[in-house]
Formats: sequence, C-alpha cells, structure tokens
Amino acid sequence: MGRSRYASTAATGGPHPAPDRPRSLLGVRSIAGQILWLQVLIVLLIVATGLTALVLQTRRDDEREARHRALAVATTFAQAPGIPDALRSADPSAALQPRAESARTGSDVDFVVVMRTDGTRYTHPERDRIGRKFVGDIGPARRGLTSTETVHGTIGDVVQAVVPVTDGDGRVVGLVSAGLRTSRVSDSLHDELPILLGGGTAGLALALGGSVLAGRRLRRQTHGLDPATMTRMYEHHDAVLHAVREGVLIVSGDHRLLLANDEARRLLALPADAEGRPVTALGLDAPLADVLASGRATTDEVVRASDRLLAVNNRPTDRHGGPPGTVATLRDTTELHTLSGRADSARNRLRLLYEAGTAIGTTLDVRRTAEELAHVAVGGFADFVTVDLAEAVVRGEEPPAHGVGRLRRAALAGVRTDHPLYPVGTLIDVAPGTAYARCVTARRAAWEPRLRTAAQWRAQDPERTGRIVDDGLHALIAVPLRARGGILGVVGLWRADASAPFDEDDLAFAEELVAHAAVCLDNARRYTREHAMAVTLQQSLLPRGLPEQRALTVAHRYLLASSGVSGDWFDVIPLPGARVALVVGDVVGHGLHAAATMGRLRTAVHNFSSLDLPPDELLGHLDELVTSIDHVDHAGPADDAEHAVHGGFPDGPGATSAGATGGAPPVTGATCLYAIYDPVESRCVLARAGHPPPLLVRPDGTVEVPDVPAGLPLGVTGLPFEAVEFPVPAGSRLVLYTDGLINQGTRDLDAGLDRLADTLRGPLRTPDETCRAVLDALVGQRPDDDVALLVARAEAVPREWVATWEVPADPAAVAGVRAKVSGRLAAWGLGEDAFTTELILSELITNAIRYTSGPIRVRLIRDAALICEVADASSTAPHVRYAATTDEGGRGLFLVAQFAERWGTRYTPTGKVIWTEQPLPQPAARTHG
Repeated sequence: MGRSRYASTAATGGPHPAPDRPRSLLGVRSIAGQILWLQVLIVLLIVATGLTALVLQTRRDDEREARHRALAVATTFAQAPGIPDALRSADPSAALQPRAESARTGSDVDFVVVMRTDGTRYTHPERDRIGRKFVGDIGPARRGLTSTETVHGTIGDVVQAVVPVTDGDGRVVGLVSAGLRTSRVSDSLHDELPILLGGGTAGLALALGGSVLAGRRLRRQTHGLDPATMTRMYEHHDAVLHAVREGVLIVSGDHRLLLANDEARRLLALPADAEGRPVTALGLDAPLADVLASGRATTDEVVRASDRLLAVNNRPTDRHGGPPGTVATLRDTTELHTLSGRADSARNRLRLLYEAGTAIGTTLDVRRTAEELAHVAVGGFADFVTVDLAEAVVRGEEPPAHGVGRLRRAALAGVRTDHPLYPVGTLIDVAPGTAYARCVTARRAAWEPRLRTAAQWRAQDPERTGRIVDDGLHALIAVPLRARGGILGVVGLWRADASAPFDEDDLAFAEELVAHAAVCLDNARRYTREHAMAVTLQQSLLPRGLPEQRALTVAHRYLLASSGVSGDWFDVIPLPGARVALVVGDVVGHGLHAAATMGRLRTAVHNFSSLDLPPDELLGHLDELVTSIDHVDHAGPADDAEHAVHGGFPDGPGATSAGATGGAPPVTGATCLYAIYDPVESRCVLARAGHPPPLLVRPDGTVEVPDVPAGLPLGVTGLPFEAVEFPVPAGSRLVLYTDGLINQGTRDLDAGLDRLADTLRGPLRTPDETCRAVLDALVGQRPDDDVALLVARAEAVPREWVATWEVPADPAAVAGVRAKVSGRLAAWGLGEDAFTTELILSELITNAIRYTSGPIRVRLIRDAALICEVADASSTAPHVRYAATTDEGGRGLFLVAQFAERWGTRYTPTGKVIWTEQPLPQPAARTHG
C-alpha cells in the first residue's frame, strides 16, 4: 500500500516529490551499502588472518623440510663410497668437485660443500670459493655429530646441514655440508597465496552480489526511500487516507477487504470488523459487491448502494509488480445524477448540431442535402425523419409566395425500414389543421405530442395514419424550412416505440437544427437554378450539328463536368478551296460567365474564319479581342442584369461568376487550337494558344504529336503566335481535345497524353469508334472538368479532279487557258458549265495580268462545288465597283459575283488567291457523327 500511494503521489506532484538526485544503491547511508561494507571488512579481516597464519605455518614447515633435505643430502654424500679416499688423495678438489656438483643438481639443493676438518672447502658451486673457509658452525661435525643451522653464507641466507666424513676406524677425516637458500623456502608460499587471495576475492564478489540483490529488492520495496522519508510518507498517507472525502477500499487478490478509510465506512455502513472479511460477506448491494469482487478496472462507473449512487473507480494493484488485488475509490454522485442527465442531453444536442454543420450541405444537390438532413437527425434526436419540399424547390425555382400547397417527399430515414410512412417521391397534400399546415402558417415548429389522439392529423389519411399509430409512432414535430422569407418545405421529426415524447425544449432544438439545413437547401436550390441556366446557355452556344463538307469525316463528343458548366467548345468550319478549319477551345472556370465567354469567343472565331486568315493571324486577332473584352468588362461596375443572374450571393455555394467587386472575372486563361486542313494538298497548318497539342494517327496505326509551339493563353500577352504546317496522308485521323480529357483526377498532363496516345494506337477505327474508345479509357461517369473531343479522318481530293496551269503575264494567253479549262470541264462531265467558268476565269486572269506582276497560277478543283482559283504575287485585294452607263470598264468583278455562288480573296505568304465557287449537281454530302 505504501508503494502504491507513493507512486500515485509522485506521479501527480504531491507533497513527496522524488529526490533531486537518485541515491546510490550501495551508498553508505543505505541499508544495502552498510551491509556490503560490513561484509567487506569481515572478509578482509579473515583474509589477513589467514594470510598471516599461512605465512608463519609455511615458513615453519618449509624450513623444517629444508633442514631435513639438507641433512639427508649431506649425510648421503658423506657416506658415499670413495669419499674418504678422495679426501686423502693428492688433489681432493679435482676428485670431489664433479661428484659434489652432480649430487647438488640431482638432489635439488643449492650447494654441496666438502671441506677439511678445519673448514677449508674442497668443493663449491662457485669455484672461486674453493679453498676458503666454510661459513657456519662445524664444531659438532668435528666431534662426529650432525648439525643444522640458518646462516648468511656466500650465496645468501641459507639453511644448511654439516655432517662428518669418517674412515673405517671411525675417525673424522672431513666434513660435508648441504643447504638451500631461504628464498626458495618462501617460493611455496607464493604458490599458495593466489589460492588464498582468490578465495578472498570470490568471497568479496559474493558479498557484493548478495548486497546488490538485497539492495535492489529493498529499493524495489521501498522505492529508494530512506527511513526518514518512509516515515514521513506513512504519516502523510495515514492523514490523507482518513481525511479525504472519497471512500477508499483495498481488496486483496482473494477478494478480501484489506483496508477501508473513514469515508468508505460511512458511505457503505461497514461493520467494525470488516477488514479481513470477503467483500461478498459485508452486506453490500449485489452490483457494488460484484464490481469490488470482479477485480476489473472501472472509471466513474455509477453503481447503486442502498439509497446512494456511487461513482466507482477500480484499479488493479499488480500493474507494476505489486501484490494482487484492487484499489477502489467511491464518490457519492446522488445529487449530481439529475444534473448530469441534463448535461448529457445538452452535450448530445451540441454534438448533433456540430455534426449537422459538417454533414449537411456537402454538395449542391437539393435531394442529397435533404437526405443528409434526414440521416443526421435519426437516432440522436428522432426515430424517423422526413423531408418534404415544394415542387418548385425541387426544380430549383423560387418557393411559392403563399403557402406550400403540395409537397413532394425528398428524403426519408429511420431506425428501421419497415414503416408505413409515405415513401420518397410521394406527393403529399397539406391538409388544414395538421401540424404541417400549422407550422407553415405560423412559420415556426408545431408538434403533436400524442398522434393517437390528434383528430385532424388522422383525418387527413385515416388508413395510413392508423397504420402509422399502430406501428408505434406516437409523437411528431413539424418544422418549416425557412430561407430568405420563403418556405421551402417541412421537416417531420417522429418518435416511436419506447422513445420519450417531445417536449417544449425539443421544439426549440428542432428549429435550430433545421435552420442550418434550410440555408443549405436554399443554396442548393439556387445552384440548381443557375446550373440549369448555365447548361441551357452552353448548349445553345455549342454547335447543334456539323456543316456539310467533303474534306474530313468528323465525330465529336462533349461531356459536362460534375462540378458545373465549363467553357469548352469545338467547331468545324468549311473554308474556300475545299479546306476545313477545326477549332477546339477552353475558357478556364465554370458557370454562366464561362459559358457566355465561350459563346463570344466561338462567334469571334467564326467571324475571323470568314476572312480566311492563317491560324497564327487568327489567334493574334482573337488574343486582341480577349484583351479588349477584359478592359471593357472591368472599366465600370457590373451591370444589373448580370448581378440579378448571380442571385446577389457571391459568397454562397452557387456563386460561380461574379467576383468580390461585383464585376465579371477576366477571360485570362482561355486557350484555343485552330487548324486548317487542305484536302487538295493533304496538308494541315495549325497554331495553338496555350492549348494541349493535337495527335495525328497515321493510316498504319502509329501516333505522333506534331511539334507545334504551345504559345500563351489568350489575353495573357500580345506576343505573336507561330503556325506549323505538316502533311496529313489520306486516312489519317486528327484528334483534338480539351485538357479535361487528359487531366482527370490527379493524373498529370504528360501521363494523360501518353495514355491517350496508347489508346489511339492499333487498328484503324472510324472516328465515332475512336471517340467511344477514348472516352471509355480516359473518362469516368462524371468527369472533373468538361471534355470536348473532336476526331477527324482526313479525306483527299482525287488528283484527276484538280487541274493547275501557269499563265504568263500576257493578255493573249487568256484564250489558251480558256480552251484548256473548257476541255477539262468536258472531261469531268461539266460541259454545260464551261461558258460560265470561262467567263469567270477570263475576268480574273485579265485583272491579274493588268494589275499585278509576276507569275500567275490557275487552279480548277471539282469537289462539292466547282472551285476556280487565280493566284498572283500582289497583296492588293480587288473591290467590286458599280460602273456608270458611260463607263467602258469596271464591271468584271460585278459579273463574277453574279455568276459565282461565292467568291473571295485569301492571302498567302507570296501574294493572294482570288477564288470562286459554282454550285454543281452533286450527291448529298456525307453525314458526319
């Protein structure tokens, strides 16, 4: 218990914080440290005593052993045969020195010395000592006795023995001494010292290990506290335990009560002998006894105990190695129970309002917004929710000015699906006197607390209302959907089965909940209206069909974006000389303004195309137009008509056009690609202003991206655009598109372009099949941006239907050209048109010879019409004049205009071309997809 309380106190910053510096486990002040140092002293004392006794005993034993060995060696050598004779020889040293050295080395002694009776040496390990006096007591040996002693000799401190050498008569004829140095005696002590010291070290290690283990256990049990701190902690623990206003119970692992403080005894009316008894035998209420005996962790679990409601917090005591059991705290919450119920209700309603603010209005779809409202309120506030809207609101129109009349059920949600309420899509007549009618009239929530007794409500549809009541629905709140002074519809909130009836507080909450949804619904309605208007405008501005022409077989697709109307467009424009212009453009942005701007740009492209301008010049004029549009649109405030279209709510979800200042946004960001295909030359000239590049699919199925400079978007700069010309073999397909095709989702443009190229590779398809394959591969059901796709298969004018002549600048050459033209028309089966054609060409060639210089070229093309072209090096365009009756000339171009269906001039890099078209009886042109 002390461990648990200290851990809790330290963790919460209580009165006993942990020491600033952690104490050493074996510090002198700790119990483990004191035991360790006491053990160290004892071991050191034992080792010192043993070492002293060992030294003394070893010295004594080794010295005794040395005396015995020296005596034995000396005696053995003295009694060896031939020693007396050697002593009597003429040179005793020569005879005895080898034998003495051999005996010394063989017996492991330091010296064997043979000497005369007066002590003069005959032998010695060090030859320079031979002849000198022996160091030691030889008196006993001269008397025939043996002796041992320790002396300081010539080789140091030695233990030596001296014995006599006797002849056969027993006379002492010499002496023999053998000895060992005392340093060799101490060598055995050195051999035994490691054993003694190793044992002492092992003892110290065991003492240290035991002390560490004991110290760790003590620290674990006392948390590193010294006795003073433990005493102080116990005093504080005892004071807190009995003074706290919460009951504290400690239950052992076998479910016995170990401790109960004063508050716990008061709350539970425990007997005096409660401690030690099982908690199930204390007379507690069963729910509380089960919680205490279960040992499971609980947090503020409310349990009834007699007439009190106790909040029980139960925690196990063995989480950090403590004894098994639990600590429970009890807090009396009887008085707070009622208040907490109201607080929970308020908290749940705040949560529901927050969820409504995030879940309702995620889209700008009226029906989806109604469904979101129904699902948010189900479960948290009502068992069933219905959303009924006025018919005009569903269509995006303004709500009725007076009442709602009939309502259409737009959404329905409930806790179960088997119910008798009107299904979604049903038209409901609002009968007078019902809650629906009262809420619409009073413009505030109305309720039916008891549906079974609501006579007027049941009278509206007796059969269905009877089924509703029988199904368990018993209460209803009807809340009007109010927005900008109008009533969009009614929300029905129903409770069923065991749910409590609605009260007046619920009315106020229901109005607050529905108010936010009404704003979202109104925004969705206005967006629906504006979206429908924008779609209508856009569809009216896009081409409804493709013009008749023979140069290209064209298929197209246009997909609307899920996010709203965009400014994408495409066009196929026939040009003189059997040529065809292909146009694809995109205005950045969505909404009415984008659609309107698209229409203006498309009209401008048509007008510029009528001038037969090259693609780069046409884009230059279009760029100037966009810049001028921006300047005009932002020169003053927005006009009232446009402001009315936007509905006056630029910040709402439906605001897609007007900026913060009320003016129209700039057109900057519009892109365009303009291409002209010539079926006579089988070539295409193309320029683009910030638009994605086209793809060319050749007849063999290979795909290439023509290298056309991208240029900047229209209105960004006044820099010129650059046109590129490249061959387009017959049967090739030109694929033009807007960026919505290759930029769906998170796909980048390069990856989208590669995927488009992969889709186009392979066997040849018709343009319509190509469109279908591309959309299936690259676009989902609802694209993120508008997609415009144009696929054109190139056709070629047969060479035999084209005739070209070079004409010298001589009026006399006109007759020859007329003859050639007449012959070619006869070959084409158009002889009846020869006179008109000759007249037209004569006038055009004559004017070219008269007013220009340089080469003149005549080209005749048989296509859907008979085309005559006269090219010269002059850049001066002819003009039709109305000659007076007295004028001799000036009627040439007037006659040309009368005989030709169309005529005009186009400029080339080397001059100009004057062309005419004459209608021919031809089969109907191909129908394009």
